[in-house]
Amino acid sequence: MKKVLVLGAGQLARMMDLAGSPLNMDVKAFDVRTNKVVHPLAPELIYGDLTDGINNADVITAEFEHVAHDTLAQCEASGKLLPSSQAIKIGGDRRLEKALLENCQVANAKHVIIDSKADFDKAIAALNLPIIFKSALEGYDGKGQWRLKSAEQAEQIWQEMYDFIAQSQASVPQGIVAEQMVPFERELSLVGARSTTGEIAVYPLTENHHTNGILSVSLAAPVCQSLQTQAHKVFTKLTEKLDYVGILAIEFFQVGEQLLVNEIAPRVHNSGHWTQQGTDTCQFENHLRAICGLPLGNTELNRPTAMINIIGEDSVPTDVLATPSVTMHWYEKEKRAGRKMGHINISGNTQAELAQRLNAVAQLLDPKAFPEVAHFAAQYQENQN
Repeated sequence: MKKVLVLGAGQLARMMDLAGSPLNMDVKAFDVRTNKVVHPLAPELIYGDLTDGINNADVITAEFEHVAHDTLAQCEASGKLLPSSQAIKIGGDRRLEKALLENCQVANAKHVIIDSKADFDKAIAALNLPIIFKSALEGYDGKGQWRLKSAEQAEQIWQEMYDFIAQSQASVPQGIVAEQMVPFERELSLVGARSTTGEIAVYPLTENHHTNGILSVSLAAPVCQSLQTQAHKVFTKLTEKLDYVGILAIEFFQVGEQLLVNEIAPRVHNSGHWTQQGTDTCQFENHLRAICGLPLGNTELNRPTAMINIIGEDSVPTDVLATPSVTMHWYEKEKRAGRKMGHINISGNTQAELAQRLNAVAQLLDPKAFPEVAHFAAQYQENQN
């Protein structure tokens, strides 16, 4: 039995545990809020502190990239951490991320690193409006971002960013990355795995729709093979450069026939939840296979599948389950506005069938709780006609 310790005790650790059980894996989670090792499905069960967790684990991994550096160092010293602490740090710091992309000659948005007011002024001079400013650390789900659309906003945005930097609780200095806004056609992501032996397996490109900065719908359906090949090459470049082990997610902007990397996530990813019903081997199982030295599972798309995020709601109409090939995944969290509470996976044997089912489910959901989902579903169904 392989014993796995996950840094973080949220829904991703929970789903890793569910995927690991059939493989005879014992998955525990380190709750960074309490500094205790807990059971991912029953956090009231405590198994000691981080030192105990490290000693009892065969391999250590992470469910999020914003792990305190001293925690990463302690885990790295054990020789059990996969992916490496450097890979996790890169996913949590946009400055390191941009340096990796440039070093690998991977296309991404034109950008400027900002550490001072002089850098801010330089960025405005070097980039064309509109410009998006992103915090180097602690930025996720649309947080820590500012959009400069006119020169008149500059001073106000600089003051907001200055205050944000001053209030940072991060273990390393906060900073800002200024990016040229990209007029993209759609947002895509690629989730893939690389094993301890260097074996690579990637899932199909996924189309993502965000609402208020948070992923609301992911759609996995056949895409242009040239785009898939392009994304696969980027995945191979980055993971081989990092000697990466585990699941890595890469978010792209599609601009014509070119993919620009938006950001990377060194972990299982929200846009890969559809793999639970759309593939033979879901991302959670393949992450565990990768870090535990097992052969990777099949990542081919079995059937077109979509995922709807459940944000800030602890229930949905039961009629949703009357639609064929609908699977609910609840995280057993306390209801809170903006919180990811669960997700719904929907599959069809064809894109037309998936579109019909996605639209049927969307019509049952509260439009206030699931804004833009019905519009996305209707548009997808119209495209299949």
